[in-house]
Amino acid sequence: MNTADLGLPVDVPSTALFTDQYEFTMLQAALRAGTADRHSVFEVFTRRLPEGRRYGVVAGTGRVLDAVENFRFDASVLGFLRENGIVDEPTLQWLASYRFGGDVWGYPEGEVYFPGSPILRVEGSFAECVLLETVILSILNHDSAIAAAASRMSAAAGGRRLIEMGARRTHELSAVASARAAYVAGFDSTSDLAAGFRYGIPTVGTSAHAFTLLHDSERDAFRAQVASLGRGTTLLVDTYDVTEAVRTAVEVAGPELGAVRIDSGDLLLVAHRVRQQLDELGAVNTKIVVTSDLDEYAIASLAAAPVDAYGVGTQLVTGSGHPTCSMVYKLVARAESADPKAPLHPVAKKSLGAKASVGGRKWAARRLDRDGVAEAEVVGTGPVPAELADRQLLVQLVKGGEVIAREPLDAARERHIAARAGLPMSAIQLSRGEQVIPTEHV
Repeated sequence: MNTADLGLPVDVPSTALFTDQYEFTMLQAALRAGTADRHSVFEVFTRRLPEGRRYGVVAGTGRVLDAVENFRFDASVLGFLRENGIVDEPTLQWLASYRFGGDVWGYPEGEVYFPGSPILRVEGSFAECVLLETVILSILNHDSAIAAAASRMSAAAGGRRLIEMGARRTHELSAVASARAAYVAGFDSTSDLAAGFRYGIPTVGTSAHAFTLLHDSERDAFRAQVASLGRGTTLLVDTYDVTEAVRTAVEVAGPELGAVRIDSGDLLLVAHRVRQQLDELGAVNTKIVVTSDLDEYAIASLAAAPVDAYGVGTQLVTGSGHPTCSMVYKLVARAESADPKAPLHPVAKKSLGAKASVGGRKWAARRLDRDGVAEAEVVGTGPVPAELADRQLLVQLVKGGEVIAREPLDAARERHIAARAGLPMSAIQLSRGEQVIPTEHV
């Protein structure tokens, strides 16, 4: 099913205007100059990780593939460009038949990355590649930031379940993308039904304080919820008095009560008290879910608490303090003419400070130590050393304009678990530090 056909705000029929205007003005000038058809190579990379982060997580690749396929200029889009004088008529005629026909290579979704990693490589004519800059960066920067935060939270949770519940804390479409990225990086479910509908992510949810407050008593609220959802439901126990609520919850649902949720107070102390009370009441299998503005540090602080699941909202959908990865999309090589046989020449921005880049089409591989643990991210432009040939990271995603590497979201999720496990153990430390392995340019 194509969700766009249902008119739901979880998909868009065209991504053509998810661009900055200068992409169109560059296109117009290049078409007029006769340089638009030169074969070009653009790469996405980041010059540094957010402060204190030890690795990055690639997320949003599947959404990038959708965006490239949906990059089309229909009559209404062309009319907007014409009426506002964005580009001239020859450029509009060129855009009318736009279809990306190049190749895309990249780190597969769920993989980890480091400064200088060629996360995505886009090849084709300058004209067709330059238009994709903003939409690619907006997806990768957002989703990878959410995934990096989710990965840290997943590591801190130590195998306990994680629920993404940040839809009310961000833009409605960002919420869907955030749930997807969080799932890739280790979260188990989401409260956002649009994310469940669009991507098949497991969804969960029971009740809020409003449901308890609606009823004449907490007991009446619990009875109503259990009658509707069964004894395996999760009852929210901190609307009034937690101790009394837990007692009432077990009286209403019996020892088969699925879970209780705690959303306020000293979670460490309250969780221990609730666990003891549940056990004394015979509800030894009833789970404890905690929420309340959690981040990776709060989750780690609850490691010794008898908590079975965490619900995370605000801190997840804002990247836990780092809402972007600062990825850039740079031209690294181009042909000297539009001749298909013209050789590629490396190009790079030369700049004072930290904005210089490295020219040339790049490969990347991860070198392992004798124990099979990653020890370096190796990035080069020449021949791949024989010892790294089977450790290359880039895979082809688009060939001749056709997407060839779509995969189930669970494949990216499993890849991330394996990739993170292959890093040195210090990668999952929450204390501030540098990237966990160095990037070597050869």
